[in-house]
Order: sequence, then C-alpha cells, then structure tokens
Amino acid sequence: MAQPSQTFRVNQQIRAREVRLVDEQGQQVGIVPLEQALAIAEERGLDLVEVAPDARPPVCRLLNYSQWLYQRKKKEREARRKQRQVDVKEVKFTIRISGNDYEVKRRQIERFLAEGDKVKVTVRMKGRERAHQDIGLQMMRRIIDSFAEVAHVERPPELEGPNITAVLSPRTR
Repeated sequence: MAQPSQTFRVNQQIRAREVRLVDEQGQQVGIVPLEQALAIAEERGLDLVEVAPDARPPVCRLLNYSQWLYQRKKKEREARRKQRQVDVKEVKFTIRISGNDYEVKRRQIERFLAEGDKVKVTVRMKGRERAHQDIGLQMMRRIIDSFAEVAHVERPPELEGPNITAVLSPRTR
C-alpha cells in the first residue's frame, strides 16, 4: 500500500504553541493554545490533526484520524479499480496479402478498437518490395480509410526500416 503523499502531525506530534482550531463540522473555533486544543480533542474523543503546518499559526482540525485514513485509502483503491490500462496491439500486413487474410486482420483490428485498445498497424516489405514503398503506403491508406468511422490516426504512417507503421486509437463517444 502506498504511503500518503502528505504526512500529518497528530496529537502529541504538534509542536506549535498556538493553533487555529477547526472543529469536526468544519467551523472555525479560533486561535487557541495547543494544550486547550488537545483537551477539546480528548473531551470529544477525536484526534487533533495539523492540516496546514505552514500557516501562521498552524491550522489543526478535530477528526477521527484512523477513520479518515481508512476512508482515504478506500477512495484511492476505488480510483485505481476504475482505471483501465490501454494496451497497444499490433497487426502486421504484407503488401502481397490475399483478400481473405486482409479481411481476417481487418476484423481483428475492429475487435481491438471496440475493446478500447490502440492498434499499431504495420505493413512489412521484404526484399525487392522495399523498392515499391508507394504500394506499401497505398495499403496503409486503404487500412486507415476503412477505419475512419471508428478510429482516428494517433500516429500517421511513417517508414521505419522495411516497415510502414501507424497507430490507430478508438474514437471517444
């Protein structure tokens, strides 16, 4: 479990002589001596937590610190649970691909985009095919145009050695 990014001083850890006290409802009590603030906290069964140590005088709040930490960790867990990791899937084509193979790979890209993943499309050229980069670019244009409705081009086609690559990402609705 990650440590809180901000450390708070609680009860006896507070070193100021006077503090600006805020009660459990968020109402300002005023500037009181530390001993009096600690007595009020103990009387109400709460903790005195320094929330703004740089203020003059420091701001302290009355709250149940362990319950507050628990709620904070619970919110952090919930936020992490709602996050979705976006994967980059790669689909490779050659410029001499048959019609049926092209359709299979096109459906694969369609499925990846529907799942919310990015797709790196690669058109690979071997040997003498490298002399005809225009054919590879036409193939890439054909692929990109077929997904104009459901995806946008995040990284336009570019030549990387013997490959032409582009990245497609799903359109947000």
